[in-house]
Amino acid sequence: MTDLDRGIMKFKGADSITAVVLSGVLILGAIAFLIIWALQSAYALS
Repeated sequence: MTDLDRGIMKFKGADSITAVVLSGVLILGAIAFLIIWALQSAYALS
């Protein structure tokens, strides 16, 4: 059992490269969306 299977992601294959890449893309996409949204809200960029 790897460390990733012990935390929040308690399912078989939680440490697979596909799951890690998908989680990373979702998290980085959400952060990028929030930064862009905040900049557009604070400044009239468009």
